[in-house]
Amino acid sequence: MTADIKDKVDEILISHNYEKKELINIIQEIQKEYRYLPQDILIYIAEKLDISESKIYGVATFYENFSLEAKGKNIIKICDGTACHVRKSVPILNAIYKELGLSDKKHTTDDLLFTVETVSCLGACGLAPVITINDHVHPKMTPELAVELIKNIKKEENVNVDKNI
Repeated sequence: MTADIKDKVDEILISHNYEKKELINIIQEIQKEYRYLPQDILIYIAEKLDISESKIYGVATFYENFSLEAKGKNIIKICDGTACHVRKSVPILNAIYKELGLSDKKHTTDDLLFTVETVSCLGACGLAPVITINDHVHPKMTPELAVELIKNIKKEENVNVDKNI
C-alpha cells in the first residue's frame, strides 16, 4: 500500500474517530474512493480498528453492494427481472458482453473502464427492457442502442484522455 493510499485511509478512519461501530460507514467510503475494497486496505483497517480481519470480511461479503473485486469506472446494470427478461434483456446483455469482450465469468474490462452486472430488478418494469449506466436509467433498450451507448462512453473517455495529454 502506497503512502498516499495509507494517508487517504487514515483520513477516512480519523473522520470516523477510529470507532469500530463505524465499520460499515468506513468501508462504504473506501469503496466510494477505490470502487471496490482492496484486500490490503481491509487488513490495514482491521489493524487500526483492532478488530479481526474475518470480522471485516464478514461485513464486506454480507452486504451485496460491497465488492472485493475491482470495478470499472462505468457500472452497467442489466435488468433480468421478469418484465425485462420477457422483453429480451438477454440479447442486450450478450451484445454488451461482445462489445466489451466480457462474459458471465469476466465482468470488468482490463482497462477498468466498464463493469457489467445483471440484477433481478431495477424497479422500472414499465420501461422494460432497462439498463442503467452509473445509475442513469436507459429505458426500452435494444442491443444496438446498448452498443451505441458504450461506444459514446468510449469516445468521451478518449476525448478526456486527449485533453489531459
